[in-house]
Amino acid sequence: MNIIKSNENFPDEITCILQFKEQKDRMGVICPKCGCKEHYRLQNKLRYECKHCHYRQSLRWRTVMENSKLPFLYRYIAIHLLTSAKKSFSAAELKRQLGHKRYQPVWEMCCKLRDDIYSLSGQVELDNAFIATLIPDDQKGEALKRGAGSQNKSKVAVMTESSFVENPKLVKPPKAVNHIKMKTVCDLKADTTTNMVKENVDSQAELTTDASTSYQKLKEHVKKQDAKVVKQRDLP
Repeated sequence: MNIIKSNENFPDEITCILQFKEQKDRMGVICPKCGCKEHYRLQNKLRYECKHCHYRQSLRWRTVMENSKLPFLYRYIAIHLLTSAKKSFSAAELKRQLGHKRYQPVWEMCCKLRDDIYSLSGQVELDNAFIATLIPDDQKGEALKRGAGSQNKSKVAVMTESSFVENPKLVKPPKAVNHIKMKTVCDLKADTTTNMVKENVDSQAELTTDASTSYQKLKEHVKKQDAKVVKQRDLP
């Protein structure tokens, strides 16, 4: 869909609200309090009321628009620009295009949309990184631990789409990086890593990892897993 067609389909805030409400009604609304699936649609309010317990919930609840005051129209414009552009579309540029004053809410909107609309696919490489971070005040007097458990290191899972380049003689290793996702993880346990991969990597992806025990449960959640032991001398 080009930008002209997108503007014709979603020209204003009311149109976006009605379309979003139609999609949510089609998927079904469940009361978080009693589990009832029947609701009243309150007129002139972006809310539903449960027919059983009369609990009210917002139209934005449990969506990428939850806890945000940005217009629905902003989301539809952002979705079109983020999905139609071949290259990355920055939050700063989106803020400028929308004419919004503050950067933070637009950046948060982009982060939520990217997490929701895109899973890494094709050839995906996964590894853990340990990034320096501030030590909590209550731990500053303690001796620093060594290795992965150090207080001044955050555990970050790095997932990258990669593809072989046309002229491998000019690049080593002969691969190009496409999309990247980085997620802070609480630990390196296999269950934690598996849940993170299920949320961010397509089930038909071919995954390359090292032979760490963190990745031992991933085979059943992707098309293929290639666990390699990379020696120091083989690194570029």
